Parts: sequence; structure tokens; C-alpha cells
Amino acid sequence: MKHRSSSTKQISVQMRGQDDAESTLLGEHSSPKLEKFQKVSIIPLVFLIFYEVSGGPFGVEDSVKAAGPLLALLGFLLFPVIWSVPEALITAEMGTMFPENGGYVVWVSSALGPYWGFQQGWMKWLSGVIDNALYPVLFLDYVKLAIPALEGGPPRIIAILAITVALTYMNYRGLTIVGWVAILLGVFSLLPFVVMGFIAIPRLEPSRWVQVDLGNVDWGLYLNTLFWNLNYWDSISTLAGEVDNPCRTLPRALFYGVILVVLSYFFPLLIGTGALPVNRDEWSDGYFSNIASIIGGVWLRTWIQGASALSNMGMFVAEMSSDSFQLLGMAERGMLPEFFAKRSRYGTPLTGIIFSASGVILLSWLSFQEIVAAENFLYCFGMIMEFVAFVKLRVKHPEAARPYKIPIGTVGSILMCIPPTVLLLVVVALASHKVMALSLLAVVVGLVLEPCLRYTEKKHWVRFSISSDLPEFYPLYHQCNEP
Repeated sequence: MKHRSSSTKQISVQMRGQDDAESTLLGEHSSPKLEKFQKVSIIPLVFLIFYEVSGGPFGVEDSVKAAGPLLALLGFLLFPVIWSVPEALITAEMGTMFPENGGYVVWVSSALGPYWGFQQGWMKWLSGVIDNALYPVLFLDYVKLAIPALEGGPPRIIAILAITVALTYMNYRGLTIVGWVAILLGVFSLLPFVVMGFIAIPRLEPSRWVQVDLGNVDWGLYLNTLFWNLNYWDSISTLAGEVDNPCRTLPRALFYGVILVVLSYFFPLLIGTGALPVNRDEWSDGYFSNIASIIGGVWLRTWIQGASALSNMGMFVAEMSSDSFQLLGMAERGMLPEFFAKRSRYGTPLTGIIFSASGVILLSWLSFQEIVAAENFLYCFGMIMEFVAFVKLRVKHPEAARPYKIPIGTVGSILMCIPPTVLLLVVVALASHKVMALSLLAVVVGLVLEPCLRYTEKKHWVRFSISSDLPEFYPLYHQCNEP
């Protein structure tokens, strides 16, 4: 792959007038082509999105504990409309405008400049790594029921390291493998809930679904649970360069992904709250296995426990794929040192995988609640920048080629972003002082890190380059090759 100096390219961008940019022909540029590596098709992509966002109903139990059955059910119906659908639509539009592995980093860079693009990349990568630190821990929380020695001490530490290494190796071997593993794990994770639903039909009492006590709602836990289980739709954009015909495949995969995720949450909650009397205090992580034991017996409980454990593995490999390819995309844009853009013989970003795995190991000491709150806080900052970039590009470049375009005008784009932005601000406001302090410290690190990297580039201590296969940041041309 040919490269050129990032400083030379920045000068060329500055010298290039906007009028000249507007006249760029559609299809003149294309994203990097790596024909020898197999591209991801729509079915694996849907399940990668499923695991980026969800992984199944494991972890939604706290919504019932926090707010009761009615608000939990309404939350997983209404929250996707307020949050998930707008985020997925924006990802579809922006991801097809910029079908490359930088994803949201390139969106923000194009609208706000490379400095803020780097901040976006830093916060979203760190948020993803913090999120990924959960999954080996959650996996062991289920396995320790059968192997008590894994509850703590050296055996648990060794197990976390072994799981991280094994799943990291899977990411190294190729995104196609990860996609098909996601399909198998997804089917295995969801099937026991289908079986439980049929068995539970005679037990269902609809009156249990409308139980609510507005005076006894933990709004912080409720909103964090909804937000954590229904975000990260934009993560798939960092894999856009690896997708077969992304301008057609990405929007369709996001559409099917939204349906799959909402159904995978709503119906298990409907079954669990309707089949048994609801004791809110019992509804915590892992409670679905107890429900399965009562409804179907030990065999169903064991199946759901196994599905939950393996679901964490699916979420780990999907998140690591997104995080590592994001670093590769940033390096191809000259935001990170060139060695981040190097691929293994399987086409995977080796350096990005190593950095992401190291971050997971370093952060695995945090508690579940602290991890969720910290990643949500950083994620909120990144999403606000994405909304700003989306609106600004609609205003500044309304005629730019958009292979998929949300069927609303500029005013509609602004109005669509208002409810999720308000939600983001509420989530930030509900964070604890400890989480807020640590998250703001991470933001400050990013603000300082970018000029430090530019200084190392200026001194030629580390090599930076921009792929010559990539178009300029101006989104004024059609980058997709559609049939």
C-alpha cells in the first residue's frame, strides 16, 4: 500500500479550495482495497452488530430491579426509538459516506478537523476497551458456579489472562472467523429463551406486566442499564472498510440488527416478569438462570448459564475487532504512528489487537458498576461529537454524495439529535464524582496526547503516514462501488 507524508497531505488539503472540491466527480476516489482478504457479508455483519450492542438479554435484569416490570418493558420498547434508531440511522448514513475503518473518527475529522477526530478516536477506543474488560469477568462469574476456585485469587487472575489471550488470538486470525463465530454464538445464546417462552405460556399472567411503583425507582441504575444495553451502534462503522459492498450492506445490516436486539431484550423480559411473581430484589445479573430452573428445570438453567457465558465471549471478540480496526483506520489517516496500520497475514491489525488486549487486562480490576458508568461517561462525549459532525455535514455539504441518506432535511436532522443529546446529558449528570473525575482525567489525557504525537512526528522520532488510497476528508464524492 502506498503512503505519503501526512504533513504534505495536510498542506494539499488546505490549498485545495472548496469550489474545486465541489466539482470532484462521483466515484473518482475509492477506499483502500485489500482484495486478497475476504470481506464480511451481511449475515455475519448483523451478528457482529448484535454482539457490539447486545449479546442477548444477559444484563437487563437490573432494569426490573431498578424500576419494576412495567418501566423495564417500556424502557426496552421506547429507549430504542429515542436512542438506538437515531444512532443506527446516523451510522448508516455516515458509514456509507465514509466506508473505511476509521469510522466515526473520520466523520468527526471531516466536520470538525483532525484534532477533534483524534479526541473522538481516543474517547471511543478507551470506552470500548473499558467495556471489553467486563466480559472475561462476567464469563467467570457464571463459570465459578461450577468451579468455585475461580471466584478469586490467583486462579481467577490466570483464568482472565487465559481467556483474554485465547479470544485475542481469534481476532488475530481474521474478521471472517469472528463473524461466523458470532453467528454460532448468537443462535446458541438466543435459542434457550425461545424454548423457555413456549414452556412458560401456561404460566403467563399479564397483570404482572403492569406493576409499577414510581416512588421507588432507582433512576440512575435504570437509565445506565438501558443505555449500556442499547448503545454502541456506531462501533460497526470502524469495520466498514472490511465489509463487502458497504453502501448496500451496512444500512441493511443495521436495520436487521435493531430488530434482533430489541426482540432479544423485550421477549425474555416479557416471559420472566409474566411467568413468575416479581420480587424486584431478586432481579440482578444472572437471574434468568433461576427463572429457567423454575420454568423448565435444571437442563434449561444449565443451557442459559452456558449461553450467557458464551455470549460474553461473542461480545469480547466483536468489541475487540471494532477497537483494533479503529486504531488501524486512525493510523491510515496519519493520526497514529504508521505501525498501527500494519496488517498480519490474515489481514488483521496486529498492533491494534495487542494494544486493545493490553487495555482489557489493565482495566479488569474495576468493579462492574464502575466499568459501566465510566464507559457510559466517555461514550456520551464521543456521541455528542458525532451528532455535531452529522448536523454540520448536513448543513455545510447538503449535496454531498450519500449512498444512504436519512429521509429528513436539515431541520429534521437537528430535531432528531435533540432527544438523544438530552439523554446523554442526563447520563453524564447521574455519574458519581469518582467516575466523573476519572473520565475527565481520561479526556484531558487525549487533549494532551494529540499534540505530543504531532511533536514526535515533527521530530521524526516515529513515522506517520497517510494512505494514498484514501480520499481527502471532504465528503464530496461517492466512495462506494455499487453494482
